[in-house]
Amino acid sequence: MENVDLIINARWVVPVTKDQTVLENHAIIVKDARIVALLPQEQAKQLYSANVIHDLSEHCLIPGLINNHAHTPMSLFRGLADDLPLMTWLNEHIWPAENAFVSDAFVEAGSALAIAEMIRGGTTYFNDMYFFPDATARIVDKSGIRASLGIVVIEFPTNWASSVEEYLHKGHQLHDHYRHHPRINTIYSPHAPYTVANKTLEQIITNAEEMDMPISMHIHETADEVAHSLKEYGVRPLERLQHIGLLSPRLLAVHMTQLTSDEIKWCAEAGVHIAHCPESNLKLASGFCPVA
Repeated sequence: MENVDLIINARWVVPVTKDQTVLENHAIIVKDARIVALLPQEQAKQLYSANVIHDLSEHCLIPGLINNHAHTPMSLFRGLADDLPLMTWLNEHIWPAENAFVSDAFVEAGSALAIAEMIRGGTTYFNDMYFFPDATARIVDKSGIRASLGIVVIEFPTNWASSVEEYLHKGHQLHDHYRHHPRINTIYSPHAPYTVANKTLEQIITNAEEMDMPISMHIHETADEVAHSLKEYGVRPLERLQHIGLLSPRLLAVHMTQLTSDEIKWCAEAGVHIAHCPESNLKLASGFCPVA
């Protein structure tokens, strides 16, 4: 009989596979921080002993959840400027508050709070988009969670950087520092079509191809964003992004509440990934991503 670190017996184990498998009365066997076996409990008793055994006779066990889009340090802004449209919320409340308060220490504290809440809720991986990502990285490193940390790019200065070049330079420093870390990777995170110019996006697309990195971006979050793009560029944001080559399997498009049938088809054909954010979209009354 082999001795292992941990055995978890559960009434149901749901591996989350395409065939929607549900395993009853199975055991997960863990050794050296890795799952080494998944098998019926009676069989596990014959093969393994463990230092720790959890019997979850009324529980359903699933893999760790993934938070596909987060601004973790903004947990410290919780409750600020509720019930406002996105652009009012950003221009008159959030961006001024960030200018006044956001720093390395702010981001570290906000990330610690958000990561503790995620772990408590079963989230073991998150994709983050925020300033001072090196501060978030320190908390990720200490906490044991996994993360993709954004190389944030926006066309105006913030407490983090003063120019597109500085955003990219600091982001690349983050990438280089953590490129071999077992739980931290990086992702290009241009903020949104209305805050990032075509020239900058084209540079990011080129860099992402050369460095084999994904790209995450807020797209079609509100009807106002679409109207602004029609006025500024003569086309809706997705069509503009399609023209410059952003729609691809590299892209994680966030929010996507305002979509036509053609736009859904473009995304499907290009292999675009979608992160829909129902709670955020309800908070700001932005609409719903047509997931179905």
